[in-house]
Amino acid sequence: MYRGWNKAGGTMTDYEGLFPSFKFDRPGEGLLRMTFDAPGLNSVSVDAHREIAEVWPAVDKDPEVRVVLLRGAGKGFSSGGSFELLESMIGGYENRMRVLKEARDLVTNIIACSKPIVSAIHGPAVGAGLVAAMLADVSVAGRTARIIDGHTRLGVAAGDHAAICWPLLCGMAKAKYYLLTCETLTGEEAERIGLVSLCVDDDQVQDKAMEVAVKLAALPAAAVQWTKHTLNHWYRSAGPAFDASLAYEFLGFGGPDVLEGVASHREKRAPVFNKGNP
Repeated sequence: MYRGWNKAGGTMTDYEGLFPSFKFDRPGEGLLRMTFDAPGLNSVSVDAHREIAEVWPAVDKDPEVRVVLLRGAGKGFSSGGSFELLESMIGGYENRMRVLKEARDLVTNIIACSKPIVSAIHGPAVGAGLVAAMLADVSVAGRTARIIDGHTRLGVAAGDHAAICWPLLCGMAKAKYYLLTCETLTGEEAERIGLVSLCVDDDQVQDKAMEVAVKLAALPAAAVQWTKHTLNHWYRSAGPAFDASLAYEFLGFGGPDVLEGVASHREKRAPVFNKGNP
């Protein structure tokens, strides 16, 4: 268990106590490693969705942390929201509004976190996990990593983080193609179009991400943090588009298409959506 000093509160931050859906360790001076570790290829449960949004302000206030390394345990980074999470949103307005706020906080808290974040992406990266992977300051992907936005395939608009960063990272033409079609991006293709920072052989992902994190931790913290803050104004300027995308996504969670989207995922078949216009 890793505890970090919370300067604001004057007490130790018990990361695993506050955020039990994830594992934490400190592999080097100034480094905090945060690991998705859950059933279903690290699917994001109801609790994990809240925790992954709330962890970043805690990290931001912890002076022992200079860099965060984010990764997934086992065979993948994260398969996205669990069926329990999806069905809670479909099932009631109050749940949808709670998760909408968490989804907004996840994006805005990562952008506001002063500490640089490095993501190590292997296997599938989907949903809330993908949000953190793409908004990381440096993203390292394995060649055969599978990056999938997946929203339209589920029956809802591409919300989460897509509108705030995909067009900026890889250009509007590629962003529209992959967000509209939900086609899978390999790590190699993601690097080619500029969606991730680096692509390496699958067995080198963790080592390369650690190398980058160590390099960042050795640099002057103020210089690194203010550079990140300044560059993230590009994301802040896209805030209205992000808010709109999130609103349309959660409007969809109250509609009929998402029922077929979730059912088809459960039954491992192609969806058959209503062909009518909204």
